Amino acid sequence: MTTLLQFDFPFDGPFGEEMTTALQDLARDIAAEDGLIWKIWTENEPERRAGGIYLFSEASSAARYQAKHQARLESFGVTGIVARSFSVNGPLSAITRAPL
Repeated sequence: MTTLLQFDFPFDGPFGEEMTTALQDLARDIAAEDGLIWKIWTENEPERRAGGIYLFSEASSAARYQAKHQARLESFGVTGIVARSFSVNGPLSAITRAPL
């Protein structure tokens, strides 16, 4: 069953185009993760937060990545990390045009 993983954490930037430029290598690394179907990058500059919504092909890949990414963020000094994992209801999501 596909699994959705959500990360949200305090982030001092960069945001927007500067984020795009600065984090391209990280994006390529994430794209190579086993079981990753896609990631949506999230940023909220006024609230100084960032994160992402990830879709994995199975729960074990999502759990492995959650541990890896949380450790990576903590190694950068990030605290207050919120990570949540959800099973995806495919039939209902298809009705509402989810890109599954």
